[in-house]
This record gives sequence, structure tokens and C-alpha cells, in this order.
Amino acid sequence: MLSVISDGMTVKDAAARQGVSRQTMHAWLAKYEAGGLEALADGSHRPHGCPHQMGAELEAAVAEMRRAHVGWGPRRIGYELARRGAAPAPSESAVYRCLVRLGLIEPDTRRRRRRDWKRWERGSPMELWQMDTVGGFLLADGAGAKALTGVDDHSRFCVAAALMARERTRAVCDGLAAAMRAHGVPAQILTDNGKVFTGRFNHPPVEVLFDRICRENGVEHLLTAPRTPTTTGKVERFHRSLREEFLAGRVFASLATAQAELDEWVFAYNHDRPHQMIGMQAPGDPVLPARPRASQPRTRHHRPHPRPRRRRLGRPPGRLQRRDLRRLAATQRRQAPRRRPSRRPRHRPTATDLARQRTPQNRQTRRQRGGEEETSVPAADAGPNLKQRVKDQPKQICRPSTEGLQAHKAFAQFIARLLVQAGHSCSSKATHRPMPVHKRR
Repeated sequence: MLSVISDGMTVKDAAARQGVSRQTMHAWLAKYEAGGLEALADGSHRPHGCPHQMGAELEAAVAEMRRAHVGWGPRRIGYELARRGAAPAPSESAVYRCLVRLGLIEPDTRRRRRRDWKRWERGSPMELWQMDTVGGFLLADGAGAKALTGVDDHSRFCVAAALMARERTRAVCDGLAAAMRAHGVPAQILTDNGKVFTGRFNHPPVEVLFDRICRENGVEHLLTAPRTPTTTGKVERFHRSLREEFLAGRVFASLATAQAELDEWVFAYNHDRPHQMIGMQAPGDPVLPARPRASQPRTRHHRPHPRPRRRRLGRPPGRLQRRDLRRLAATQRRQAPRRRPSRRPRHRPTATDLARQRTPQNRQTRRQRGGEEETSVPAADAGPNLKQRVKDQPKQICRPSTEGLQAHKAFAQFIARLLVQAGHSCSSKATHRPMPVHKRR
């Protein structure tokens, strides 16, 4: 560069000597003329402006909301800004990056939902109430209090929030009766296995007052399995919001004061506070928007999915068709144990068996020896060609022996004498009819 300025070298030659382009050499000369050698140092490559970045006023509003409401997250802050008319309304991810940039929250990895948990929800309000008890209410005199809480399964509406000095059956039942008088009688109530709710684990099992109230009002009382708090997950999530937004380490002057403040918070929860699971609407809104359901149990207001399901061969429907029976039979054949083939060796005729066969050679030998059967064969007949001899044997004719003819003749004479005694005549020619000749199969 100094050679261009002081020596008068052309820009093209100086760029070729440095191994850069002419445009780069002209840019260096412009920086040198503007700020000297210091301007030639590497600077920031950040763009001068970012049109989609959140503005300073909007960042200030986000920070103010976060400081005023510590329990609000990015989704709630973005919803409140949009409801107040912020234009353009920031997205949830933009609010999250703003809070991280300002140091108001710590970035952490999000927990993935467990796949073995199945979400369920009833189809309409007043089908199911989830009820439970929660503690953590501190009084000025050092005592504590508990509350009976209840949430509608469909709308997330808080139907019960009654404080009591101790968790007793009478206080819990008073809270249930007050909730029924205020909001009506539901079809079902789901609770855990606490002693104030059920007596099925007593010895012997008894019916507690809570069960009696449900039975007299036609309410089906459902119980969760032992040690499964996720079944009543909606009321447990309500307890989390209650601790974070209402309690937060507060100390109340008396039980009546705590009940009055709790009623105010519950009213705001039902009518002002948006709920994420119902489309950012308040639980007390008269008309809730249609939203996709999770896996739901079948209720009287729930219809199954219209998509046809494949039939299982192990559990066929009530009316079987032919193809179902064929598939079931094929499955049973495949599952049946296979029989091992028998390893018993095939019978091969011996030399004695060949000698006893009625072949022309054996018949001629018996005639020469007076009808006596051979019991052995010459050594020349038994050899390696024994199998071939058996295969080449012609079909033989089976004739009765002399002893058989004599026995048959004696039996015919005996029958003829019986017939004569009985008064019937029988000719001797008919009695001595020869036996028919049968071919060996």
C-alpha cells in the first residue's frame, strides 16, 4: 500500500504482488485515507441493523412484566402483550430469548414428556370433578391450615377452595356440600385414597361420610390406584399454580382473612387468568373453543375415532366371518408344536421272507417235496441283489391249501345235516362248491 502512495506503483501491480484483487486494494486505500493505519485493523462484522429484532420499548415491557409477575413465562408474557395491543406481537421464542438476554431467567434444557403417560380429558363440563387436599397455609399464630380443592376435568374451572384448620371428615364434607350448592352436582368425582375420602382400606371396609354424600346425590365416586398421583394431575397442577401465584411464602393474619384472599384469587383464576390447555382462554368463559383432545376414555359424550380398526385374531368380534375363521385356523396351525418324523427303520424282507413267498420257483419246490414249505433258501439266493429281487417279483395268486379245503368241506357237511334235521333239503353239489380265488392286493 505504501508503494502505491509513495512509489507511484499502480493498484493493479500492488494487488498482484500482495495476491489480492484490485477491489480489496482500493478498500484498503479508502480505510487508510479515512483513519490511518489503525483503520486497517480487523473490525466487527456485525450488520448495522436487524429488522426482525425486538425493539427497545418492547424489551422494556417484557422486562417490566417479568419483574412484576415472577410466575409468568414466555408464553404468558407474549399473550399479555398481544392482548394489550403490542404490534407486532412477539412470539414465545422471541420473548424467551429476550428474557435470557436480559438475565431474568436461566437457560436450561427442556424436559421431554414421558411417553408412557397418557393424557385424557372428559368431553364436557360437569362430567368429572377432581378433588384433593393441599397444605402450606401459614397463619400469624404459628398454626397451619389446609384447603379442600376441586377442579372440573374439562374446563379446568375451580369448583372448591375451602380452608380448614385440620383435615377432618366433617370439614371436607362441608366443602363438598358447599361446592355442590354453588355449581351443581357432577356425574363423577375422582379422588385419591385418603381417609377423608374413602374407607376401603379400613379393617373392615366402611362407608365414610364423603361416600355417603356421593351416594345420596347420585354421584359416582372414583378412586385412583395407590401411589399414582398423576391420575389426578389436573388438580395437582392447580396446586402448583396456587403455591407459586398465591402462597409464595405468605403469612395470613387469621383463617378468615386467608379464606377471603383465597376467594379473590380463585375468582381471578376462573375469569381472568388464561389457561394454556384450553387455548389461552379463562376457565369461566361460557363458550370454549374447540381444541384437539388427547387420548380420552370412553364416556357417554365421547365418540370413538371414525377410522376403522383392524380386527385381532386373538380376540375376534361377536360375529365371525369366514376369513376370520381361516386366519384363526392358520394362526393355530402355525403355533401348534411340530411333530418330529419317526426314525423307525423301514422293514426290509429277509431271506426267510423271500423263501415263504408263493413264487413259481417255491411252488415247484413244494410240489417236489410233497407240499412242504421251505424254511431256508440256498446261500446263492441271499446276496447284494436282494432288494432288486423283491422289486422284480411278479404279482402272485393266492390259492387255498389242502387243510383249508378239508375244513371247509367238514363245516359244509355239518350245516347240511342241521338243515336236513330242520326239514330242509340241500344238495351235496351246493355244499361242495369250491372257494373263490382272490388276488393278493
